[in-house]
Amino acid sequence: MSSELRPPFADPAQQAEAARLGLWAFLAGETMMFGSLLLVAAYYRQAHPAAVGEALGHFHYLLAGLNTALLLTGSLCVGLGQHAAGQARRRAPGIWLGLAALLGLAFLALKGVEYRLDYGEGLLPFSAAPSPLRAPAARLFVNLYLLATALHALHLAIGVALVGHLALRHRQAGALRVELTGLYWHLVDFLWLLLYPSLYLLGRPA
Repeated sequence: MSSELRPPFADPAQQAEAARLGLWAFLAGETMMFGSLLLVAAYYRQAHPAAVGEALGHFHYLLAGLNTALLLTGSLCVGLGQHAAGQARRRAPGIWLGLAALLGLAFLALKGVEYRLDYGEGLLPFSAAPSPLRAPAARLFVNLYLLATALHALHLAIGVALVGHLALRHRQAGALRVELTGLYWHLVDFLWLLLYPSLYLLGRPA
């Protein structure tokens, strides 16, 4: 958001506070949506531990762990970009935000590799290969995994587009827009930190 004052706001501080409040309300709604998926995953682990363990045994948790490192590094870069924008530095915000966008793209590319492996192994719906999973509950858990991770990837793709745009136009956008975009990015990272253990680690056979 630029410093331009828009109706019905009386002053820039009021406009900025309204923008922050609106974003926090949006982020709360997104958190509740992902929270419902995490609750379903928790129920499945309790109701069908063997089936969930069977599904988890086929998931590529090391690739997902590498993606976790990419996202955390991206969050660091966004935070550094926010700090640089707050200090009105000229080039530093664009560099840090651009690096964060590249790390987000790397996450999406690696996720695509993971989906391709899953599809080749017959884990995903409509795969040409026969499913290695015997229990119906295991196949249902895979569907939940696909829904949750694809939804997260969509949110991250939006974040990459926003951060990439800011990397090119951060001077015109202003520090507030960098701050609000950073909040969205950090939420996407936080959600992944919940999804990763819930969908890859908890209940995984030793």
